[in-house]
Formats: sequence, structure tokens, C-alpha cells
Amino acid sequence: MTQALWQRQLRDGLAEMNLSLTDGQQQQLLAFLALLNKWNKAYNLTAVRDERVMVSRQLLDSLSILPWVTTDHLLDVGAGGGLPGIPLAIALPQKRFTLLDSNGKKTRFLNQCVLELGLGNVDVIHGRAEDCQPDQPFTQISSRAFTALENLVTWCGSLLDNEGEFLAMKGQFPDDEVAALPAGWQVKSSHSLKVPGADGERHLLVVARAEHSR
Repeated sequence: MTQALWQRQLRDGLAEMNLSLTDGQQQQLLAFLALLNKWNKAYNLTAVRDERVMVSRQLLDSLSILPWVTTDHLLDVGAGGGLPGIPLAIALPQKRFTLLDSNGKKTRFLNQCVLELGLGNVDVIHGRAEDCQPDQPFTQISSRAFTALENLVTWCGSLLDNEGEFLAMKGQFPDDEVAALPAGWQVKSSHSLKVPGADGERHLLVVARAEHSR
């Protein structure tokens, strides 16, 4: 019953969002959701436990930022249960994704997803953002339910290219967090996200270095 419900919710949600994914990609997304649901019982990967809202709160929510993913190699920090990184990697197989998390249980889950879903475009790193030393900085870094904007730019700023941008997923517009951004950083743009089946507000904040500090 759950699989049939998920399949219908995903198909209808994608249509409402004007996103076109192949049957194979949709099956991969549902297989990921089944893994997340299974592992969540033991590993506490996500607070969402109601199977009726998982497609909306996890898959469609993650895919809502697809139009803003323009880089060839995205870093997802505080990747947790793989949201938004794994749904994005399934939807954009031609791009590379690096998923970073300091929690060993969560990175074990992410590695299992890569293995079981055959995601050749995903790398998983177990570690803290402050200790990460990539070969070259990233042009885009995503985060979802990870930390306040101030911490995001402080902890991860060194991983971002001078011209790069953070894609920070938030619920309600975080006025306090925007006001607390350190000097040299700015919200370049903000976007209200429409997620079929989701209650409450969703926002994407694109955060970059201020022009004068580049």
C-alpha cells in the first residue's frame, strides 16, 4: 500500500512542480525513500515518521531547489539522511555531488544508499566542515535544516569559491538569521518554494560574499 501511495504522490507532485523525471529516476527516488524509512527506525535520520507525508516532506521538498542548482559539482553540508543531496543526485545524474556529515551513523547510511542505488555521481565524506580540505573550492554548497546562516558561512565559507553561493533551505523566512550574517556576506536572492502536499512556508536563500569583499 505504501509503495503505491508514494508512487502516485511522487508522480502527481512532479507534474505539479513541472519537473520531468524518467520512470527509472522515479523508481530510484522511491527506493531511496524506502531505505530512509527503514534505516530511520534504528538510526534516527529524520524527524519525519508519517509515511503519508514522506514523499512531500523529503523527496519533493529536496527537488524544489532543482532550478537553482547550476554547478557541475555541489557540496551538501550536514547531509544527514541525504536530503537534499541524494534526490538531487538522482535527478541530475550528469552532475557530481559530495555529501558531508560529521555523524558516522548518517554517513554509513549515505554510503549504503550510494551502493544500493548505484549512484556513481555521489561521494560521501565523514567529517566536520571545518576540517574538510577539498582539492578546489565549490561554486555551490547546499544545506537543509543544518544550522543558522551565521554558522553556515563561518564553518563552510572556506569551502566556497570566491564567486560561489550557498543554497540554504529554510522554513519561514529567517529574518533574525539574515540580520546576524557576518560582515562580508549577503543574501543575494530569496525564493518562496512551492512543495505539493507540504504545510507551512518553505524558502531558499541564496547567500554569497558581498561584492566589496570578494
